[in-house]
Amino acid sequence: MTISEIELQNVSMRYSADQSSTLALQDVSLKITKGEFISLLGPSGCGKTTLLRIIADLLQPSEGSVKVAGSSAKEARLSQKYGIVFQNPVLYDWRKVRDNITLPLELMKVSKQDRIHKAEELLELVGLTEFADKYPWQLSGGMQQRVAIARALAMEPEILLMDEPFSALDEFSRERLNEELLAIWSKIRSTVVFVTHSIPESVFLSDRVFVLSPHPGRLSAVVDIDLPRPRNKELRNDPAFFQLIATIRDSFEGV
Repeated sequence: MTISEIELQNVSMRYSADQSSTLALQDVSLKITKGEFISLLGPSGCGKTTLLRIIADLLQPSEGSVKVAGSSAKEARLSQKYGIVFQNPVLYDWRKVRDNITLPLELMKVSKQDRIHKAEELLELVGLTEFADKYPWQLSGGMQQRVAIARALAMEPEILLMDEPFSALDEFSRERLNEELLAIWSKIRSTVVFVTHSIPESVFLSDRVFVLSPHPGRLSAVVDIDLPRPRNKELRNDPAFFQLIATIRDSFEGV
């Protein structure tokens, strides 16, 4: 029997301000299996980031429950089960690439020797070994995001949460980083929850796509992406790829 690593039951989120309130998410229930690559897909304002932050225990839902490996989201966060990559890399310009990557290890009082060893591993993993002594401002946007991914992996998280990490990049850089992300994931095999508003991106990356309706966000469809792995750029010319894009696009109609 397949065991769920992340399980949400009837999660709703209501924001209150002054004397009014806004329903951001409504009655979302889903299950994610260990090692899956899942995309949360939907238009701007549908609650994708809110849902990701609830999974990460950065927000508390107004209703419903979140379980991670059978425990609460809070317990998962305190146990360092999460690595998080935000839309912007959030790197420290005065720290070299190597030192940005090892920051979580410093905070956990990991020895300098172990930090250096882990940094070398991660720099190789994300293809930035030769940039270890550069500063973030000396790197392209795509390279900065690779540093952010490496930092998120420093504590060897079981779950990688990614909030539209490539949305600020041009299409060419974005597609290349999609391929690089899958190469990294094939080696680490963490469970990935990836927020995007790009249908092609969600199809290219995912095992399943969870489609959220426009505001308030509800789970309107779950689409299995039955494309073979490993995936490469040639997949984007495959008729099956376009058919899945059409299927997901059709799932928005009438919502």
